[in-house]
Amino acid sequence: MVRHPLAPEQIEAGRRLGAALRRARAGRNPGEVALEAGISPETLRKIETGRLPTPAFGTVVRLSEVLGVPLSDLAEVWRTDPAAALSEAS
Repeated sequence: MVRHPLAPEQIEAGRRLGAALRRARAGRNPGEVALEAGISPETLRKIETGRLPTPAFGTVVRLSEVLGVPLSDLAEVWRTDPAAALSEAS
């Protein structure tokens, strides 16, 4: 299977998702959060920094549960284009 490069919009959405997860972690030990979610601390670090912009759905679900963030909130972060939101506000 050939994996196509991600579009810039997907990369930016991954950065927003990572930032939202980092905020939700709010000082909790990343190693403990990762282990509780069933992923490695390095995977969590990559997601939070945007180096893994499209984590597996199951990973996002587990992080949502561990951090107490509704999955729908994370989906909204992924869908929301800040540029579009700014243009709609004008």
